[in-house]
This record gives sequence, C-alpha cells and structure tokens, in this order.
Amino acid sequence: MKVILITGMPASGKSIVSEILKDKGIFVIKMGDVLREAALKENVDMKNLGKFSIEIREKYGKEIVAKLTYEKIKNLRISSDIIAIEGVRSLEEYMFFKDKFKDVILLAIHSSPKTRFKRIIERGREDDPKNFDEFIKRDLRELSYGIGNVIALADYMIINEGNIDNLKEEVENFLRNINFTSKNKNRF
Repeated sequence: MKVILITGMPASGKSIVSEILKDKGIFVIKMGDVLREAALKENVDMKNLGKFSIEIREKYGKEIVAKLTYEKIKNLRISSDIIAIEGVRSLEEYMFFKDKFKDVILLAIHSSPKTRFKRIIERGREDDPKNFDEFIKRDLRELSYGIGNVIALADYMIINEGNIDNLKEEVENFLRNINFTSKNKNRF
C-alpha cells in the first residue's frame, strides 16, 4: 500500500488537498479527526483541544496520534492500494508511519503566515485562534511538536498562496510525479 503523509502548518491547505485527493478516489484519514475522537472519549471541550493534544502526547508519547490513526486504518480494512493521512506533526509520527508502511511519500503544504491567518479568521473553527497573538502561540505549539522538521523532510512541497484552481493544478502535478492514476476512483 502506498501512503501519502500530508503535513503543513494550520490553514496551509491540508484539508483542501485532502478533498482533492478524495475526488481522485484516494481514501483520506485525518489525524485531527482521530485526535478529536480521542478528546470526545475523554469529555474534553473542543475549545481545549490544543491543551489535550499536548497532554496526550506527554502521557502516551509523541507518536500516540499516529498510533491511534494506524489502529483506525487497520480496523477499517481499507482495500485500496493508496491512502492519504492528513496532519503529520512530528518526526515521531513520521517515523512511526514509515515503520508501518513500506511505501511512504511525505507531502508538505506551505502557505505564508499572513495567508494562513486570513484563512483561519475566515473559516472560524471553534478551536481556531481569534487574533494574531493566539495564532502565533498556536504556530509555536505546532513547531514545538517538530512539524518544521517534518516539513523540511518532505518528498514534495506544494506552495499554496494562490486560488483553488492553482492548488488543484499543483496536486495534479504531484499525483503525476508519483505515477498515480485514478483507476481506484469510487472503490471505497
């Protein structure tokens, strides 16, 4: 099974890339959703998801969300020859997936802080920062996980500063580079 690991800072465009991949017939699982499920099981208020994210990693190890994601993938019994995992944040998570899957491609999505902050304000998720100071604190938290190191190791980088059509074109180029054909569309 070929696995595309998607990394990038918050609001860089990871979710949009995931949607494009889904449209191509690639099964996508989001590590953020797995973290939210774990938080719900612990009755954590979603406003405290960032704090929970730190606590669960301190308690169970930096690769815990990767482990939970892997278990979910195993339980889903996906029959595809390619999947995407969105939201890799640390070297430990990256190395965990490299150990579990033999064909791993790391894709980083990059956008400037100015662009990302604008997107965060526009999308208005409950756990999103409400001002630039909170935005910087969140970025620093993400960087403390080691996400900068993961981005630096990416096999492919997509710069997402333009419009959705530009991003779709970049994802198409990426898929061509990894020799993906959409023969698997609607197979899940």
